[in-house]
Amino acid sequence: MPVSGAAAEAAALDAYSRTVIAVAASVTPHVASVQTRRGGGSAVVFTDDGSLLTNAHVVGSAKNGVVVFADGVESRFDVVGVDPLSDLAVLRARGGAPAAVSMGDADTLVVGQLVVAVGSPLGLAGSVTAGVVSALGRSVPVGNGRAARVIEDVIQTDAALNPGNSGGALADSAGRVVGVNTAVAGIGLGLAIPINVTTRRIITTLLHEGRVRRAYLGIVGVPAPLPAGVAERTGQSAGLRIVEVVRGGPADQAGLRRGDLVLSVARREVRDAQGIQRQLFGDAIGRAMPVTVLRNGAMVDVIAVPRELTAD
Repeated sequence: MPVSGAAAEAAALDAYSRTVIAVAASVTPHVASVQTRRGGGSAVVFTDDGSLLTNAHVVGSAKNGVVVFADGVESRFDVVGVDPLSDLAVLRARGGAPAAVSMGDADTLVVGQLVVAVGSPLGLAGSVTAGVVSALGRSVPVGNGRAARVIEDVIQTDAALNPGNSGGALADSAGRVVGVNTAVAGIGLGLAIPINVTTRRIITTLLHEGRVRRAYLGIVGVPAPLPAGVAERTGQSAGLRIVEVVRGGPADQAGLRRGDLVLSVARREVRDAQGIQRQLFGDAIGRAMPVTVLRNGAMVDVIAVPRELTAD
């Protein structure tokens, strides 16, 4: 017997509901409300020994505070590490916490995919909203003193976010956390820091060292396609077009120019800004780094020596 349009719509809606309910049940116990003297937000348990991930702007300059889990259990926490330039921070619950949530990989997301946000908007712990990935590859500028950086590949979603959602979980339909909600971009739009290779490295560094040291080249660029002949020769379809070189910075001193198309850094292929940023951690500071660019149709190699990015 053919299924009526209304019945099919009801079945699809019920499948959607079941998915959201399952994700909420899986993720909510691992999300806490964060309270400090100056404000609060949300956090996600990501290790079995009580470490939580949140936004740097949620904790600010606080050294400790209180987390409240969805079941009402409270625990004092200490701030383990804060990185304003990725807007991430790691906390440690003194009294223990639920087991770690399942972590996913934001690099596998596609536009239109279902996502579920879990957090404590307006202080209402365990709140759940659902929506879709409305865009990928967004960039958010962040700063700390005179230091500045762009967080790449930020996730844009239409899942409703409100003050207090910051630091909460953005999960996929399998209940894996693929992002940390960070901002309300406008009416009906929210942004989340992706969980990917770069942010995992930042989180691990914060957990073990309490801070993240970064190298600095001093360029601003946008993704750009390679000319057909170069793409065929190199097997690389895109690079990073330099639109600004910071005067006196390592890139300027190395001879990089506006208009250069960066193909590789440290002999690793570059297709976007994240391709460079994932290489600019502490071990790159002061180390000679070959940069290959396409300039006036010719490949040019220069040697840049990154300096440490500081807030001073």
